[in-house]
Amino acid sequence: MHSESPWAASAQQFQQILGQSWTQALQAFQKLNLGTQLPAAPPLALSQTKLQALQQQYLQEAQALWAQGLQGAPEVQDRRFCSADWAGNPVAAFAAAVYLLNARTLMGLAEAVEADEKTRSRIRFGVEQWVAAMAPSNFLAFNAEAQKKAMETRGESLAKGMQNLLHDIGQGHVSMTDESLFEVGRNVASTEGAVVYENALFQLLEYKPLTAKVYERPLLLVPPCINKFYVLDLQPENSFIRYAVEQGQRSFVVSWRNPDDSLAHKTWDDYVQDGVIAAIEGVQRITGADQINTLGFCVGGTILSNALAVLAARGQEPVASATFLTTLIDFSDSGILDVFIDEASVKFREMQMGKGGLMRGQDLASTFSFLRPNDLVWNYVVGNYLKGETPPPFDLLYWNSDSTNLPGPFYVWYLRNFYLENNLVKPGRLSVCGQKMDLRHLTLPVYVYGSREDHIVPVHAAYASTQVLPGKKRFVMGASGHIAGVINPPAKGRRSHWMRADGKFPATLDAWLQAATEHPGSWWPDWSAWLAGHAGKQIAAPKAYGKGPKYKAIEPAPGRYVKQRA
Repeated sequence: MHSESPWAASAQQFQQILGQSWTQALQAFQKLNLGTQLPAAPPLALSQTKLQALQQQYLQEAQALWAQGLQGAPEVQDRRFCSADWAGNPVAAFAAAVYLLNARTLMGLAEAVEADEKTRSRIRFGVEQWVAAMAPSNFLAFNAEAQKKAMETRGESLAKGMQNLLHDIGQGHVSMTDESLFEVGRNVASTEGAVVYENALFQLLEYKPLTAKVYERPLLLVPPCINKFYVLDLQPENSFIRYAVEQGQRSFVVSWRNPDDSLAHKTWDDYVQDGVIAAIEGVQRITGADQINTLGFCVGGTILSNALAVLAARGQEPVASATFLTTLIDFSDSGILDVFIDEASVKFREMQMGKGGLMRGQDLASTFSFLRPNDLVWNYVVGNYLKGETPPPFDLLYWNSDSTNLPGPFYVWYLRNFYLENNLVKPGRLSVCGQKMDLRHLTLPVYVYGSREDHIVPVHAAYASTQVLPGKKRFVMGASGHIAGVINPPAKGRRSHWMRADGKFPATLDAWLQAATEHPGSWWPDWSAWLAGHAGKQIAAPKAYGKGPKYKAIEPAPGRYVKQRA
C-alpha cells in the first residue's frame, strides 16, 4: 500500500472551496455594515465583468496551487509565513497559500463593488480587517512556528504567552515593546530643561542651551495633543528637540496635559487661545522677542494654523515663521481616516460627547493601530501570546503605547469642521475664538514637510498646504511614514528627502515631483538652515530658565503633565 499523501486530508476541503457559490460571496458583502450606529447599508452590486474575471483568475490559481501542492510544499511570499518552520510543514504551507489566495480574491471582490469611492474604501477597510484577523498565523492550531517552539520548550512558550496575555489585559493594550525598560524623564524625554509656565491645558518647557550663543528669535514647538510631546524627544541620538537646541535655537515646547474628567468640557477654542496663543505670549515675555518662530506637528500643526489665523484677524503678527510637519490644513483628502467620517457618524459623536465627556486614549490608539493591522496588532498577538516572546525595546513604540485622552467637545468640533466639512480653507466660513478664519492673511514664510508613505496625513494632503498658504514657502518630502519620516536624525544617514530648487508650487504633488531632486539622508539640516534664516542674529545664551514670577522654573523637564497616564 502506498502511504497517504499529506495533502489527501485537505483534498475534500479544498475542492469545496473551489465549488463555493459566488452568489454566497456577494450575499456576504451585502451584509457588510461598516458604520457605527448607522442605518443598514443598501444592497451592494458587483461589476459582472470584474466578477467573471476574478472568478476565472481564482479557479486558475486554485488549480495551479493544487497541482503544485501535490508535488510538495508551495512557496509562499509573505513574511508571516516565510520561515523554515512553515516551509518544512507541508500542511501549514498549503494552508498559508490557500489563505493568501482567498485574501487576494476577497480584496478583489471589494474592488469590484459598484459604488462611490468612499463606500468602496469602507468595504476595502472592513475586508482588510477581516482578512488580517483570519490569517492562519494568528491561531496556534495552524501556526507551525508557534507549534514547533511549544514542543522545543516543552510548553514553556505557551505558559509565557499566557502570562503575557494576562499582563496585557491588565494594562489595557497589546505590548509592542518591553515597556519596563523605558521611563519618561530618564531615558526618553530626557533633554535637560524646566517647566516655566503651566495652566489647566499645558506646561511650557524651556530647554537648556547647548551652545554659547543662541538665535534671538526663539523656537516654540507645538506637538499633537492626541499624543505625548516626547515623540520629538525620544533619546539623545534621535531627539528632534535636542537637535534644534544643538543648532543654537532657544527652544520651548508645549507639553499638553492628558485630559481627565475635569477637562471634559474643553473646546477647540480653548486649545487655540489658552493653549497655543498662551504659549506664544509666554515665549515672547520670557525672551523679550518681538517675534518668535513656531513649529507644529500633525494635529499640533492644525491647531497652530488656527492660532496664527486668529492672531492675524486681530491684527497681530507675533510669529516670524511657521513649520508644519505632516500637518493637515486642507482636509480635501484625509487619507484612510476618511472611512470613519460621514454626517451620521459625526452626529452620533456630537450627541455622545459634544456637551462634555472624553474620547478615551485607548480607543484612539486602537483605531490607529488597526490602520496597519498586520504590523501593529497581529504581529504582536502572535509573538507575545502564541510564541511567548517579549518584544524588543523600541522607544518609538513605547511612546506609541502611551496614549492620551481628548475632551469630547474639542474632538467632535475637530471632526465636523475639518474632516467632514473642510471649513478651514473656506474664507470666513469658520469662527475660532470669535474671529473669522481666513488663511489668505497668513503671509508669513512657512516650511511644509510631508512623508511619502504616511497613511495618516498622505503626502499629497500635506503638500496641499502650499496651495492655501500665500506666503513664501518651502516644501520637502521625506521617505518613510508619519513618525519615522519625521524622526530621522542626520547621524543615521538613513532615508532620502526630495526638494525642488526653482521655488515653484504647481497644483499637485505629482507635478511638483517632476522637477524635484532626491537627496540622500535626513531633511533636518535643510530645515535647520531654513530656520536660521528667520531666526535673527545670535546673542549670548541665557543663564537661567524663565523670567519673573509668572514664568519662573516650576520643576525640571519633562514635567508632571507628560507623566499622566490615560
